[in-house]
Amino acid sequence: MTQTEGIKTIKLEMNAGGNPFVVHTAVLWDDNEAILVDTGIPGQLELIQNVLAQEAIPFEKLTKIIITHQDRDHIGSLPEIVAAAEGSVQVVAHEAAIPYLAGVTPLLKSGLLAPPVKVDHAVQDGDVLPYCGGIQVIYTPGHSPDHISLYHIPSKTLISGDALTAQDGVLMPFNPEFTPDQTTALQSIRKLLEFDIEIVIAYHGGVCTEGIKQRLADIVAKEGMDSDEHPQR
Repeated sequence: MTQTEGIKTIKLEMNAGGNPFVVHTAVLWDDNEAILVDTGIPGQLELIQNVLAQEAIPFEKLTKIIITHQDRDHIGSLPEIVAAAEGSVQVVAHEAAIPYLAGVTPLLKSGLLAPPVKVDHAVQDGDVLPYCGGIQVIYTPGHSPDHISLYHIPSKTLISGDALTAQDGVLMPFNPEFTPDQTTALQSIRKLLEFDIEIVIAYHGGVCTEGIKQRLADIVAKEGMDSDEHPQR
């Protein structure tokens, strides 16, 4: 990467009904644009603008928002950001996310319709987005049927959305409480073993850098054994 091309973990410290709610996402940039991944819960436009400003990335440079999946804590502030950008920001998501983001199909976890937002660029598994040095789309369903993870090729960084979590810098599996199809979610983690990943940004838990490949293998092995023992999950 050059100095004018990179990726940065973004920590959003939000207030959810009086309770602190912290997530970790990413902003990617190059000479021409900046790209935000996911948007937190509703009402975070000002926070996101301030966090970008702290990284010396003006909000006006934001050209795209990539959505990992339809959950409210990932798409909540999407309508506000799109409106504030006045047409200069494109929304990128998996093709399976389109009816959810369009407000046509109720969100799976809440049963409510999302405020409608147009997906400008629908992606599929294996697509390589020619932004910020190259971002590969990895379709990782299980947590939701539209879930994608993103592999930033130059930095060997995986933005995992909710396909993985983290705790104190240690990579952890998905949260079973919020993962309806755990068998498919495990298959999605297995797919990640094919990539040369050195850093993982987990939306819930933060950044992991130690022994990623081995940790992924351990998660697949352990979760696979648990699934055999508990086939009803």
